[in-house]
Amino acid sequence: MSVISRRSLLIGGAGGLLAGCDAIGSSETGRDLLFRAEAVHRSLQRVITDRNALAPEFAESEMSPRFRANGTRMPGGDAYRALMQGNFADWRLRVDGLVTRPLTLSLADLRAMPQRVQITRHDCVEGWSAIGKWHGPRLSTVLDRAGLRDSARYLVFHCADRLLGRPYYESIDLIDALHPQTILALAMNNRTLPVAHGAPLRLRVERQLGYKHAKYVMRIEAVASLDGIHGGRGGLWEDAADYEWYAGI
Repeated sequence: MSVISRRSLLIGGAGGLLAGCDAIGSSETGRDLLFRAEAVHRSLQRVITDRNALAPEFAESEMSPRFRANGTRMPGGDAYRALMQGNFADWRLRVDGLVTRPLTLSLADLRAMPQRVQITRHDCVEGWSAIGKWHGPRLSTVLDRAGLRDSARYLVFHCADRLLGRPYYESIDLIDALHPQTILALAMNNRTLPVAHGAPLRLRVERQLGYKHAKYVMRIEAVASLDGIHGGRGGLWEDAADYEWYAGI
């Protein structure tokens, strides 16, 4: 069976496949079937892609000379501004929800963990791509320290920024959370992570499109369901603009 590119489905190359869905997508019932039925999503995404496959990694010579910043480039609000002016010395990452050992981690705590360095391609839903180098601990390392409860199914990333008048958040399931290339990036291209790219911490979930790579992460919450969290569809763009929850490429 051939593999259908998720990237082509999401950013314009769907062709006849999406054309066949027009009638379904034009009704609210159809949109629910396509975008909101979690059980159907999980089954479909396993059929069309290998969730455990590694994203391609590149050589330093292939890194892009310019890497655009997507989404928010400078969060508003006094709280974030104060953290930034203090070089994020007082910033803390909360890891809570369905865990046995809730954590409060400083940047020093995260830097003391084993670090993964990877050069990968960032694919934006707007149609552009760039190759960059990311440094940080694997998300799985943090989760091992926190101890996920058996009832945990998703991780929700609560962020410092707001977009479209809403708090920014994103979510992934445990398959992506435990993937070896899913990291909490502290640095980019051999430098401390810039503010425009999500300082002091952003998610890198390399098998998904750019809107899933939450920036300005403040809290990671383990949950059993995405229902009742903001708009209930797992992310700001999913809630506000009908983006698909699973954005694998």
